[in-house]
Amino acid sequence: MSRTGEPAPAGVAATGEDLTAPGITHRAAVLGHPVAHSLSPALHRAAYDALGLTGWGYGLQDVTAAELPAVLAQLDASWAGLSLTMPLKQAVLPHLDVLDPLAEVTGVVNTVVVQPGRAGAAGPLVGFNTDIHGIVAALREGAGPGWTPRRAAVLGARATATSALAALTELGAASTDLVARSVAGPGSAAAAAHRMGVAVRHVPWASAQTAAAALAGADVVVSTVPAGVADDVAAALTEALAGGEAAAADRAGPLTGRVLLDVVYDPWPTPLATAWQAAGGTVVPGWAMLVHQAEAQVRLMTGRSPDVAAMRAALLAERARRAAGGAVPPAPPPFPAVRQG
Repeated sequence: MSRTGEPAPAGVAATGEDLTAPGITHRAAVLGHPVAHSLSPALHRAAYDALGLTGWGYGLQDVTAAELPAVLAQLDASWAGLSLTMPLKQAVLPHLDVLDPLAEVTGVVNTVVVQPGRAGAAGPLVGFNTDIHGIVAALREGAGPGWTPRRAAVLGARATATSALAALTELGAASTDLVARSVAGPGSAAAAAHRMGVAVRHVPWASAQTAAAALAGADVVVSTVPAGVADDVAAALTEALAGGEAAAADRAGPLTGRVLLDVVYDPWPTPLATAWQAAGGTVVPGWAMLVHQAEAQVRLMTGRSPDVAAMRAALLAERARRAAGGAVPPAPPPFPAVRQG
């Protein structure tokens, strides 16, 4: 039976792949648009295997914001939860029954946990934000013990940027620049910063040179923009550092000791990551954040602590397979038929 107690709307795709196979009793999936490139299935399935969980399946499905309400209505008691990527992290908010405090204050949900219901129906849907944990853990892992940033910069101003602001605050950043073309609108990181009581300075992304200057002055940078968007900023950063006094004075590189997390993981490395590393900086790949946010999702959905090393190994193996020419898995079949009663 669906969450509403009614038959599922016809033709709505939500998840698939192994989720329709006999023996699958617990379902989870990643939803987004686009989503075919997602590495989340490799991470979650590796976690289930390492935990010895049988009957657990994890799929993926391309779902737009307009399709999301119908998809949520079809969830039944076999569902453990959902991972959400863009553009669903804010679109899902009105459709949830409960929000974790971090998800509520940031206005960003990347994890939905399905609580038990009655008579085979899904219970309350609870929203969480594990991106914050993912960013904090990835930066600490990449920067090393004892690291505390002073001045931070975030490139972008939407959902992931909001999570980055919360993570940088947790890490102890004293000041943060929000480098973005616009911070208008209720879903912006600037609005979330106000709710969180975090002071940020908006640096208008008027040109690649302006953005590059803001990044070069930070101890830690989190780039939250999609692949390709910051490529001109990377070129401007390389040009500015190559001709600057810092480059001439610091033989180790003008960005030595400074950290960049670029949330993009495909393609990798990004031009921005390449430019940062060439200038002596430390680069944390986007897939490191993905591993740690997924680890928190598995804990929430299963109640068990997964083997992070096993998850990381599975992700790296899948990345290597794709880099060697392996195809992205084909689109999954439609949403499993909802069982009645």
